[in-house]
Amino acid sequence: MLWFARVKFAICPAMREDQRKSACASLLLANCPADLRDRLLDRAVTRRVRRDTVLFAHGDKAHSIFIVLDGWIKLYRVTSGGAETVVGVFTKGGSFGEPVALRNGAYPVTAQAVTDAELLQLRAADILEMMRGHPELAIAILASTFAHLQSLVMQLEQRKAHTGAQRVAQFLVSLSAARDGYCDVTLPYDKVLIAGRIGLQPESLSRAFVRLRKHGVQIKRNHAVIADIAALRAFAESG
Repeated sequence: MLWFARVKFAICPAMREDQRKSACASLLLANCPADLRDRLLDRAVTRRVRRDTVLFAHGDKAHSIFIVLDGWIKLYRVTSGGAETVVGVFTKGGSFGEPVALRNGAYPVTAQAVTDAELLQLRAADILEMMRGHPELAIAILASTFAHLQSLVMQLEQRKAHTGAQRVAQFLVSLSAARDGYCDVTLPYDKVLIAGRIGLQPESLSRAFVRLRKHGVQIKRNHAVIADIAALRAFAESG
């Protein structure tokens, strides 16, 4: 049986402008009509959680959808033998909980903060209410769901077509909004999560980080310092 301590969310007093921009750019809301998106955000709550906080557990009633504004969240299940299996890792701009929350189901996984994190919590009831009156919102969220599925398919294709170092490079590029020049991206402390996300063994991830040094990448604890992200992107996409 899984035991954990429930930690209460710290509710932020008001959504900051940078948080609002991150939410608007998320895959879930990016295609929503601006007026409907603003109405949803006005009903949403921003929450700050500490590392190891359990957001919801496997089997809990699914009442909310979450967008990561900062930090890292993992979704996992515990096998009958007690082993933990990570099924998803999300950082800034990622969302989770949509399918089950919108059909009033139960969460099939446990969600836990891997680092201190900031989240936007949207009540499924609010989204469903707006969908009934505004079909264009339903179409936009459906389009976002298809985009998420397409992203998963692309990840699977990349695992077959690219080396471990290229997969890590693609992962690092995805964490930054920079198009060229120097940048610094934050990683979770637990490198096992990164390895699982891109389909590598932890020891293979370490070797890939070493190979990326010649491409201008330096790993410093939980930061990846990239000398030229445009050059790294070119390496990641090379055949």
